[in-house]
Amino acid sequence: MAKDKLNDKGIEKKLVAKLVHKKVTHHIMNIQVDTVTNLLLIVGFDQVYIVYMGEKQHEDPAVVTASHHRLLSAHLGSTEEAVRSLVYSYRHAFSGFSARLTKSQAKKLQELPEVVSVRRSRMHRVHTTRSWDFLGLTKSNPPSGLLKDANYGDGVIVGVVDTGNGVGRSSISGIWPESRSFLDEGYGPVPSKWKGTCQTGQAFGPSNCTRKIIGARWYVNGVDKADLVGEYLSARDFNGHGTHTASTAAGNFVDGVSFGGRLGAGTARGGAPRARLAVYKACWGSGRCPEAAVLKAIDDAVHDGVDVLSLSLGGDGYPSATIRAVARGINVVFAGGNNGPAPQTIENELPWVITVAATTIDRSFATNITLGNKLKLVGQSIYIGSQTDLTGLVYGGSCDAETLRTINATNQLVLCYSRSTAASTLPRVDLPQVISNIKKAQASGLLYAQYPTDLLDFLYSCQGFPCVLVDYRIANVILNYVITSNNAVAMVSPTMNTIGSTVLSPKVAAFSSRGPSPVYPDLLKPDIAAPGVSILAAVENAYIFLSGTSMACPHVSGVVALLKAVHPDWSPAAIKSAIVTTASVTDGFGLAVEADGVPRKIADHFDYGGGQIVPTRAADPGLVYDIDSKDYLDYLNCTRGVSDTCKVTKPLYFLNLPSIAIPELKTSLTVGRTVTNVGEVEAVYRADIRAPPGVDMTVEPPVLEFNAIQKVRSFVVRFVARQRVQGDYRFGSLTWLDGGRHLVRIPIAVRVYVLLWCVSWQGRECKGTIGLGA
Repeated sequence: MAKDKLNDKGIEKKLVAKLVHKKVTHHIMNIQVDTVTNLLLIVGFDQVYIVYMGEKQHEDPAVVTASHHRLLSAHLGSTEEAVRSLVYSYRHAFSGFSARLTKSQAKKLQELPEVVSVRRSRMHRVHTTRSWDFLGLTKSNPPSGLLKDANYGDGVIVGVVDTGNGVGRSSISGIWPESRSFLDEGYGPVPSKWKGTCQTGQAFGPSNCTRKIIGARWYVNGVDKADLVGEYLSARDFNGHGTHTASTAAGNFVDGVSFGGRLGAGTARGGAPRARLAVYKACWGSGRCPEAAVLKAIDDAVHDGVDVLSLSLGGDGYPSATIRAVARGINVVFAGGNNGPAPQTIENELPWVITVAATTIDRSFATNITLGNKLKLVGQSIYIGSQTDLTGLVYGGSCDAETLRTINATNQLVLCYSRSTAASTLPRVDLPQVISNIKKAQASGLLYAQYPTDLLDFLYSCQGFPCVLVDYRIANVILNYVITSNNAVAMVSPTMNTIGSTVLSPKVAAFSSRGPSPVYPDLLKPDIAAPGVSILAAVENAYIFLSGTSMACPHVSGVVALLKAVHPDWSPAAIKSAIVTTASVTDGFGLAVEADGVPRKIADHFDYGGGQIVPTRAADPGLVYDIDSKDYLDYLNCTRGVSDTCKVTKPLYFLNLPSIAIPELKTSLTVGRTVTNVGEVEAVYRADIRAPPGVDMTVEPPVLEFNAIQKVRSFVVRFVARQRVQGDYRFGSLTWLDGGRHLVRIPIAVRVYVLLWCVSWQGRECKGTIGLGA
């Protein structure tokens, strides 16, 4: 953006009056000239379209942008119209631009030979004192293990494009630079590879970029004016989400933090506490993220020199930009979405990115409820007030407004328990309305019955009175007491921390989006699971709990930063492989990991990918499944019709991925894989086969030998449908064992496909069929 500010205050005020509500005038007054010009476009009726032109034809970004201006000027009839229309020029990761166009203008652009595709910009939403110890990255003096080997991630640059919603909290991106998690005391110079900038703005000056936060950008062009109300027009975080995720990935060691002085007390830190941060604020308002802005953020991050991109947002993985980032050696990590436990809800499912599911950690927040008959029951809460007095206890059913008026809930502790609506009402949808009703009824507290899920983040709105979550069994005990007592009373005690082996963990969070991918059924997603429930991290100058795959994503980003520091020559595919193949599929008791949902079940690979991330194992995986980024590019270009050399687009299970997903096994199928030895030079690995039920699975050769000359070995896996019965996905694995510490496992999902349905008849002859899945 231009650095000169508007000088004519009269013109400036007129522009502001046209653009925004009075509430944000003080923010807009500091907008730079070209920002205001683009904001004016918000009031028009054109739509933002993304014009994708494929690979860059020139390495000079200025030349690439000039070509965009020329094309747009010729198309719209004048340079002036082109300047007014252009929103962003993408010139680092790929060639393309976003512009405000009419439908007919977009259609004509699509017809140009140099244009690959034109589509409307979509709007996306997004979706730690204990978690790092839980993952085995414990602070020690002197330093040891992976943290020591990686020098805490020093020299690695983590780019945070944070945009969205945790569970129960509407959020946006940016950073709060004054947080103790981002102090730069003891840091050396900014890495010489850094080519980014510190873009100033509202309440964010040059001094807010430091040797810790080394760069910041923000993207307001094309944003709806309603999303700017009350916002900081700068990289400053408005309500905490961006700060929370950044501190989880790469925050400093901060001793003595807690929530409310009581819960989660300890030392907060990120996974790579000495890594540097670059912030890209692409979302605004209630977590609304214009696709055009996110693409520009990724494009700039590629230019700036980040090593890792952490994106806690929804979407399709932004293939045009992220594939070029990976080709430049940048690991791209995405949140998988918060729409679980329903299947086929996974987002950001691309083969070259790491897609993250969310799990619990070994910490819970027990809250005692004492009934008038002296019976003590336990629920979950984040109540940090004083112990309540014995208070009248009433039953509110579903706790709709009318029922609460009928029972006179004022100054009463209300049990909200309605099993009849459980099948049709999601607790995360119902609970916010119930809390609102309870507050309006002036009740003194809430006991909310739910099936096992993760809703503590919703309780922040209780503010000053206890809200406790209980399961149906506990709720039924309370209800029986209310029914049989002439004067039912209860009291609630402050929440206590419960940590360690008494807490069953990890479990896949109920909200965590699940596979299989409806877009790419031949791609196993998510890739990996990481802590994402009740994560304590920085928000402004405090520390609070948030949940979501948005919280799980920066955990993986922090681990990737450590691996980048230890293995700077590893490709993004090798790092992804190391993380997936060394994951754990058992909990703290050595039992199979469970997945919360309706009902709770044993987790499968569509819940957690390879399993729960184990950072120390990932640093020494033994073997990796590496991929040349050209293979990714070939796949993207063929599926999008960019290349005219593609005869047949092969399914994704033929890529050398650290997983295999076969959605249509009719009779038999053979796929190949190649592994590279990154462990001891002399090594012998033997295959351990766990075939999906109903499928025969063989590996050839079953033994792989490596030495100083033979560092790469290939093998094939053959699948044969043993039961010719239509079925759902079945799960298995292939593990290479060296007899020592290395266990290299890839997850496998197979669905037998038998039935065919004719969709095209010619007389009595069927000319076209489709398979029918389960």
